[in-house]
Amino acid sequence: MSGKLSLSPRALDEAAQALLEGIVGGALPASPHWLSALTHGSLGETRDYQRLEFLGDRVLGLVIADWLFETEGEAEGRLSQRLNVLVSRATCAGVARQIGLGPHIRLGKQARDDGGADSDNILGDVMEALIGASFLTLGFEPTRAIVRRLWADVFGGKAGQSKHPKSALQEWAAGNRRAMPEYRLVDRSGPDHAARFTVAVAVRNVGETQATGASKQEAETLAAVEFLRRFG
Repeated sequence: MSGKLSLSPRALDEAAQALLEGIVGGALPASPHWLSALTHGSLGETRDYQRLEFLGDRVLGLVIADWLFETEGEAEGRLSQRLNVLVSRATCAGVARQIGLGPHIRLGKQARDDGGADSDNILGDVMEALIGASFLTLGFEPTRAIVRRLWADVFGGKAGQSKHPKSALQEWAAGNRRAMPEYRLVDRSGPDHAARFTVAVAVRNVGETQATGASKQEAETLAAVEFLRRFG
């Protein structure tokens, strides 16, 4: 796969090469993509991680979606909710920290001084770029095995399962390519010391639910719960 773009992995420093060999589970195949995946644009080099991050994001999404489909019996909306969490930048950054990726990212001095090696944005992007580099160098099946190994802990945990109902509804809408939920106060009744609030939540072209609570916030939460129960 490396073709005429082939570059010895020795272009990486020894520590970075050892890290990547641990990720792939063996000797690191020659490819220019590994170095590019670790290179931030602040260095001003011709090749950085941006294009690989674009590719890796899609590969990661496919691997996680396939994994969820294989192992989960939830409805599509619930699968989308978990997918969104598992491929999020925060999750990718968490995996990157777990494997000690930060010190091996090639940053310009200012970016490093500004804390770039521990930035969720940069860590998450580089993690995805490495997935893209793996896909181009090793192919899909080995890359799927790598992702499943690195994501095993977070996948087996509660990520995307226990969220505040309003956050869960927002993620459900995003995962189903719907407009964001809209909340509106329908009614307020009772004295100030025992007020009751009725709130409606609607997602355009899906539906609307209402709920009543002792505060506006409680009513919004209960309305989101009812919406997910009815439409999720």
